[in-house]
Amino acid sequence: MNTKHRAHPWHGIHPGDEAPNIVTAFIEIVPSDTVKYEIDKVSGFLKIDRPQKFSNMIPTLYGFIPQTFCAEQVAEFAEQKSGREVIGGDGDPLDICVLSERNVSHGDILLQAIPIGGFRMLDGGEADDKIIAVMKGDTFYRQWNDVSDCPVSYIDRLKHYFLTYKHLPDEASICEITQVYGREEAHEVIRRSLADYQSHFGCDS
Repeated sequence: MNTKHRAHPWHGIHPGDEAPNIVTAFIEIVPSDTVKYEIDKVSGFLKIDRPQKFSNMIPTLYGFIPQTFCAEQVAEFAEQKSGREVIGGDGDPLDICVLSERNVSHGDILLQAIPIGGFRMLDGGEADDKIIAVMKGDTFYRQWNDVSDCPVSYIDRLKHYFLTYKHLPDEASICEITQVYGREEAHEVIRRSLADYQSHFGCDS
């Protein structure tokens, strides 16, 4: 095995043999971060996207599932389920929020996550789904098997973050969450994002 070069987090890491039931997640940002980091698609390094606005900080571990891509199949499913016109996927790997009882001090890490649901979000008319998952083996959150097990207040907090994190208070949001969906739909979104990745990048995982 060649260990001289770090694998690209998006293209060089396997999404998991048990996907979509259990997936590998690459974590970009954690709740304590005061700036928003995101992957640089060319180099694979984390880059600073922008400072977090005001006190709006991500409530969970946040990143993406490697070797996924939000394109035609994800957009088709979003349009079918939302009844809204969806112009395409957002062209990024599939985002994932991971719930954990334990404090994780920094991003740029991998973990195993169990998807339990997601948000069907449209950002400027593009599909930008957010998968909700629990960290595998987490003492507390492993009792949640579906998003319906989560308190409504917790889901509302997540929704508020994604509807406001890009905008100042006096700016109109172009983001909309059309539905909160459960585990089975989350699995379908993941399957479609894996297929979109294969269609566009043709990498055998």
